[in-house]
Amino acid sequence: MDYELEELVPIVKRLAEKYSAYESTSITYERAEQLMGAIIYCIHEAEESGSRTLSRGKMPAREAYEIGKECVERKVRSALALYNKMLPEFFAYGNRCLQDTFARGLPAFFRRYDIQFKPQDTILTLDYPLLKDLAPYTGIDKIQKFIRCVYWEQKFLRLFPREYVVNILRRYDPQDEVMVENLCEPVMLWLAGHLLAGKPLAEGSLGEGDYLRIEEAVEKKGVDGISRQLREGLGKLLENLEETDGELSGYFLNAVGNIAVRLRVAAENKALEGIFQGTMQFSRQ
Repeated sequence: MDYELEELVPIVKRLAEKYSAYESTSITYERAEQLMGAIIYCIHEAEESGSRTLSRGKMPAREAYEIGKECVERKVRSALALYNKMLPEFFAYGNRCLQDTFARGLPAFFRRYDIQFKPQDTILTLDYPLLKDLAPYTGIDKIQKFIRCVYWEQKFLRLFPREYVVNILRRYDPQDEVMVENLCEPVMLWLAGHLLAGKPLAEGSLGEGDYLRIEEAVEKKGVDGISRQLREGLGKLLENLEETDGELSGYFLNAVGNIAVRLRVAAENKALEGIFQGTMQFSRQ
């Protein structure tokens, strides 16, 4: 819902008074721009929430802003609740980037986040890369989605023994502690190799014969065919983790195309051994 500038200025003035503790309404242009951004952010939150009042027609900007601010407050509480729920079992698998972002960065966000004057401020750079692009989001929207994605990743990685995952990451990059890469993708790549080779995870590492079978599969099926096979196989693995809205499986399945391309390039260049090396054994408890 679009509002004219004249409708928003009184809200900016009111926020400016609060910001200066009612001592003055005179603020810098940069501060006024920041407060206007806060108002627009909250109004957008009200629109995204599907407020019944908003859906019935245009409401005063002040009311839309207040509804949106309440939405922001609820998101903060929800994100913090999920974060606290995750902490006892959170494990970074030795990766410094994930550890720093999740265990150190997020608490700083919740301490510093300013719902009233800067709700649009994400504060953190969120250096740990996800399987989903969060670039369009800011503020608590981005933080809430980030926490949710890490929550899904933790559930996925807990399907396997910790040492198994750590070994895959170490094989993928000997400097895995400092790599700035998503932790799930190397694991999914390893699973994809076993799936295409027709080799159970319990049988350990892939060998020369397995590489030949993967190369044959790549040549026969192409990227699209491999993607379909990987989606089916990964989908079955994720069934026990699935949530009612289906977002969890969608998050991981979105990465399948990239994995299929990487396998094709490696197969065409006879470089599969460079991806699948190590002597890991996997067994379910």
